[in-house]
Amino acid sequence: MAFAGSDLLFELNQERVTYAVGAGPVTGHEPATEWPGRSIADILQPVCRDRLKTLLAKLAPGRRSEPLDVVVLTGDGHGRKATLRAFCLPDLAPIVSCALSWTAPAFVVEPPRQPLLDASGLLRRLGELLTQGSTGPELSIDIVEVPGLGVGDERHRLVGERIEARLQSASIGGSSAARLAPDRFALMRDSSDLTSLADEVRATAAAEGLELFAVTSRGLVGDADAAVAVRTLRLALDDCLREGAAAGEHFGDRLKRTLKDAETFRSIVRDRRFALVWQPIVALDTGAVHHFEALTRFDAQSSAPVGKIAMAEELGLIQGFDLAVAEKALVQLRAPGFGLTRAAVNVSAASLSDDGYVEGLLRMTATEPGLRKRLMIELTETAVVASLDRAERRLAALRDAGIRICLDDYGVCAASLTYLRRLPIDVVKLDGGFVHDLESHSKSRSLVKHLVELCRELQVSTVAEMIEEEAQATMVRQAGVQFGQGWLFGRPSATPVAPAPAVARRKGAVVGWG
Repeated sequence: MAFAGSDLLFELNQERVTYAVGAGPVTGHEPATEWPGRSIADILQPVCRDRLKTLLAKLAPGRRSEPLDVVVLTGDGHGRKATLRAFCLPDLAPIVSCALSWTAPAFVVEPPRQPLLDASGLLRRLGELLTQGSTGPELSIDIVEVPGLGVGDERHRLVGERIEARLQSASIGGSSAARLAPDRFALMRDSSDLTSLADEVRATAAAEGLELFAVTSRGLVGDADAAVAVRTLRLALDDCLREGAAAGEHFGDRLKRTLKDAETFRSIVRDRRFALVWQPIVALDTGAVHHFEALTRFDAQSSAPVGKIAMAEELGLIQGFDLAVAEKALVQLRAPGFGLTRAAVNVSAASLSDDGYVEGLLRMTATEPGLRKRLMIELTETAVVASLDRAERRLAALRDAGIRICLDDYGVCAASLTYLRRLPIDVVKLDGGFVHDLESHSKSRSLVKHLVELCRELQVSTVAEMIEEEAQATMVRQAGVQFGQGWLFGRPSATPVAPAPAVARRKGAVVGWG
């Protein structure tokens, strides 16, 4: 009699219907004959099944459950909302009696939606869309923040599922939305779609009796290169995940600014709108110039373009830049009057992620074996070597061709010792921080001494950078360092200019790489 006010009564043994009586969800649907023997999972909408399973697991004999909102499927593409209550009579266990009360007319059930992506899946999806070329400049990325959504109670969970469904349906192909956090979503859609996602989130929540608001931010991908666009989105998503709502509000601006910076950098490389300046590296025992390092300057900058280089590494633009730097340096070395001047150019570890850099450099010097012997590359550690095996093979190809290899900023990166052990290195450049600390820190002096001894045993030459005072030069020389670089010996200049050596070189002598 407890179910007398319900529209439909059915009984479950485990998860299978054993008996049903009452009014079906639509005319012509007869649960009494159609339900017995079927699994309840075939009768309810998928989103309701786990909730019913949880409810039944908590059901105590002799107690009625709390009401549960469900959607009953009719088998013809329709469904009907109902309230379900369950009751377990001790003498009928394990059979559970369930009562349904219809709460709304039947409606068309949306086809099962694709599950939401995570951040990595969203990046892959963006790459697919851009590679297909089906979206072009019309693609936008929307961030939707719904503060308070992830509180964890049943109503908020239900609303979260419905917000997910709405955002997924609004995304390109119904499969381009992601949930980044309990209260944060991202989706790709056509930029001409001006539907207010914030309004739809509020309406979805209000339909379930909740008052939620949403903050949205849109970024346009435009006609950016696919790889650059994917990497840019990753950086922007990292900000959202790390900084929360504050980053989400500025997502569009960040995406637009980074894409613009990337395109500017590409044009600078394409048009070679950067300059090289040359700083001498000298032999500490004689003061004679050993070689010059080619340093990059953008526009009128007087210092190294660290920010631009880091961005290029993040966005996968660094290899083209590194090759352009090598090209400019080679032009300088070929110029009349430079004789046997030797030069070192920087290359990011990220440029060794494939064969492009090595092949490009060898192609530029293919007909000039003598020029290769005047060239050294300095492997910077601003980016991590992705694969030591592949990097070793690529560096060995350069070394076999006569190009020397230097490991820059040694001691800064945690992987420095591994790089020295695994990679074909001719020269190690000690980080300037060691030089700066030599006078005041005994640990730095001891560390430099042991690093130099290690390099000597490995037959690797050593360079100390950022030497500004004679006392520093004396200390690194006493520690066994062979070469020095810094303002004491010469500031970067537009052309390779050798300072007057502290000790005169023998006339006609040539200092080798060793």
